[in-house]
Amino acid sequence: MAMRVVVTDHADEADRALADELAAALASAPAPAIGVATGATPRGGYRELVRRHRAGGLVAGSPSLWLVDEYVGLAPDDPRTYRAEVHRELADPLGIARVHGPDAWATDAVAACDRFEAEVVAAGVDLQVLGIGRNGHIGFNEPGTRFDSTTRRVRLSPTTRADNARHFQRPDDVPHLGITQGIGTLLRARRVVLVATGTAKADALAAAVDGPVSERCPASALRRHPDVLVLCDRAAAARLSPR
Repeated sequence: MAMRVVVTDHADEADRALADELAAALASAPAPAIGVATGATPRGGYRELVRRHRAGGLVAGSPSLWLVDEYVGLAPDDPRTYRAEVHRELADPLGIARVHGPDAWATDAVAACDRFEAEVVAAGVDLQVLGIGRNGHIGFNEPGTRFDSTTRRVRLSPTTRADNARHFQRPDDVPHLGITQGIGTLLRARRVVLVATGTAKADALAAAVDGPVSERCPASALRRHPDVLVLCDRAAAARLSPR
């Protein structure tokens, strides 16, 4: 199955489409494993899913949520950690108890990364939600990352730190390091939904969808996956070739 691109008129329509995909995944098995990206782009879809759950009770069985990445350098109880964000925006409102993420506080970072990699692979992610950075990154996999990479500790690019600075009081407070699932890890998911909204993502999305499959654009690796759905609004799709 080729990469499918769905262009919506507005970002809130992409949010509803993401909620549709998540609701279907939650209903697909007694204990589905859902990979969740964080940040502003998927947040609207998560909140729409929560709204539907509160209206009609979508979550049954025992689903699990799997973080793509985590900052290194924040305290475990810092509300800006990605684990805290996933609990706040998705897991707690939906009543999902099983949330898994890399241990960014372990004294042995290599062992922690290897352990999380093994856990993700064993879980078998059914649906992986991803956003895309302005430089084409997915997770914290910055340009130049090998497509067969696995979970590891990484240094964040200046572009990624600048984009994340809005969540911190001062730009210097943004962590320089993170732990991320590798591109090879993410490609193991049975299905991937990539979400992109806004004009700031237009160049990166065009590179991922229409440009060369190259490590210069990490998201272009998704074209090697057999089942990828791209949800984007017209602003993010502005530079895509006609479809």
